[in-house]
Amino acid sequence: MQLIKEIAQLSTAEKILLVERIWEDIETTNSNIPFTAEQETEIKRRQQLYKSGDTSLHTWEEIKQEWKKR
Repeated sequence: MQLIKEIAQLSTAEKILLVERIWEDIETTNSNIPFTAEQETEIKRRQQLYKSGDTSLHTWEEIKQEWKKR
């Protein structure tokens, strides 16, 4: 497929930008994509953990700092 060959020639930065643009397009044109049963189950599980106080939330900055420590 010609498109795949063209994508393979892009730099990593260009590929990331392309993926971001594709996700943005999907988001604006298909905002009602249903979750799979597994995704729905996981969302409900996480919501229950949050509501019961058995989990904690972290900011993006906290996550990045923790990752840099590793």
